[in-house]
Amino acid sequence: MEESQQAQDIAPVESSYDAKDIQILGGLSAVRKRPAMYIGSTDVKGLHHLVYEAVDNSIDEALAGFCTRISVILHKDGFITISDNGRGIPVDLHPKLNKPGVEVVMTKLHAGGKFDKKVYKVSGGLHGVGISVTNALSKELIVDVKRNGKIYRQKYQYGKPATELAITGDVDPKDTGTTVKFLPDEQIFQTTEFSFDVLSSRLRELAFLNKGIRITIEDERAEKKNEFHYDGGIVSFVEHLNSNKIPLHKVIFFSKPKNGIMFEYALLYNDGYQENVFSFANTINTYEGGTHLIGFKTALTRVMNSYAEKNKLKNVKLTSEDTREGLTAVISIKIPEPQFEGQTKTKLGNSEIKGLVDSIVYDSLSSYLEENPPIAKAIIFKCVNAAHAREAAQKARELTRRKGALNHGSLPGKLADCSEKDPAKCELFIVEGDSAGGSCKQGRNREFQAVLPLRGKILNVEKARLNKIFENEEITTLVTAIGTNVGEEFDITKARYHKLVIMTDADVDGSHIRTLLLTFFYRHMHPLIEAGYVYIAQPPLYKVTKGKMTRYAYNDAELEKTLNEIGREDVVLQRYKGLGEMNPQQLWETTMDNTNRTMLQVTLEDAVEADEMFTLLMGDQVEPRRKFIEQHAKEVVNLDV
Repeated sequence: MEESQQAQDIAPVESSYDAKDIQILGGLSAVRKRPAMYIGSTDVKGLHHLVYEAVDNSIDEALAGFCTRISVILHKDGFITISDNGRGIPVDLHPKLNKPGVEVVMTKLHAGGKFDKKVYKVSGGLHGVGISVTNALSKELIVDVKRNGKIYRQKYQYGKPATELAITGDVDPKDTGTTVKFLPDEQIFQTTEFSFDVLSSRLRELAFLNKGIRITIEDERAEKKNEFHYDGGIVSFVEHLNSNKIPLHKVIFFSKPKNGIMFEYALLYNDGYQENVFSFANTINTYEGGTHLIGFKTALTRVMNSYAEKNKLKNVKLTSEDTREGLTAVISIKIPEPQFEGQTKTKLGNSEIKGLVDSIVYDSLSSYLEENPPIAKAIIFKCVNAAHAREAAQKARELTRRKGALNHGSLPGKLADCSEKDPAKCELFIVEGDSAGGSCKQGRNREFQAVLPLRGKILNVEKARLNKIFENEEITTLVTAIGTNVGEEFDITKARYHKLVIMTDADVDGSHIRTLLLTFFYRHMHPLIEAGYVYIAQPPLYKVTKGKMTRYAYNDAELEKTLNEIGREDVVLQRYKGLGEMNPQQLWETTMDNTNRTMLQVTLEDAVEADEMFTLLMGDQVEPRRKFIEQHAKEVVNLDV
């Protein structure tokens, strides 16, 4: 079904959009005083929220059928520009305020054309705040509007007009749109540096959810550019997510308008073990789910159990988790009056949506399975195998528990724990091998630093179910030390350390072990990464000695700089390949001293790209991995042969 047709199914909108259509619900007085109330936070998430407000306005124009192109440009000077080819924000005078419509939108909180449902029937940008908050929290903002054959411009500083709205040029009357360029206020935000990856992730989602729209993002700082355009909509999204996996069938897609609401879903099972479900409401990624996701999961479980019982295909009761093993799904709902829990829209709260989605998914998916018996049997057998693996995992978990592991208060013998009991102050160094573990234990600060040496390479969890994971001694030891458990019993509040530091050698084996650990954390302890608990230690690569003076270099560029400052004559250069080559004092000074060290925090800026990369590097498919290595072979700096 075409997007324009979907819009018609929801309800037609008025093509006219003038200042009289702008309603005002409040002012900006409190935004700069309490910004977190309006954008969730003043960290990197809040910073990017400013961009989403502008982009969502463009998406609303697309949903209404008036925008086909959106462009985002990150400039070297810290500004960011968002442009579209929609109708353009109204520039005529507002009947009540006697100010141009664009100035009203930019300076009045809750001002826009989205409240009476005449101009926008469905809106993604209705955060409860609007583009005026972006303006209020910007040092400078410039808006250009192409409308009525003219280009109009107005500048603002700290949310207040710095100039009057003025005509700056002529254009073809058919050429319309809005361009917003702004510089975040460094007095408000902890950082004002935009992430190309974070923005790319969001823009890719929007392109999938609004099929046919073309979205580009360009980073002038690093000369990078992405273009997103998908005619297949969420079907393309699911195919993209499964690009390096082995599917069991073609993508199942269903779309239905009902009671002014448009709901659609696409799903596909692969032969892997990971669940990958994305939910959206009015194009907003509902990370915490909500009533639409609950309805989908409930219906999915009912469908699979019902079909299996009717066709005598199982001897076990399928749980919701069983029906989602190896599942990739995207569900998207567009509703006129969304109710979101939390200021930044991460959970849909409309109670009536659960039953509606449940009904649509159950009826449509049941019919599909009845009409496609081979696909139905493949999916059911996949779910049944998952159920048997779940039972095996439970037995393995209980066996591990009886042996003393996984019990609260029972810690592995190889763990050298710290004396501090406040998890927020505690650090766990996960170290490769007993040699490095010995140096680490001797060099650490015993008050707040714990050390856990692991023997060899842990299991590649990308290729294993949970029951195999419980059979792996090194992973069980790691899980026990951290304290959160895994799977359905995972509880982040029981984490014994708020810094989990992966510390491996700077060679191929070390890199492999680090990747295996990151795969485990990503697939089975995902909330630890989201909470910012996972780090990678940065031990030095080189020790530079000249006479009695010693310096450490953490990369080749730093080494060159060091050699150029002290001179290259009579220099003794040592390249560290293993942590065990450093004595405890050196390890403390260079890598563990919290007043002097450098560590990388593991963050998740692009969930889709992260999933693709773990599947590519750690999955069963060899050919995509070989192509990746061939494409990036020339980028290798240090080759360990």
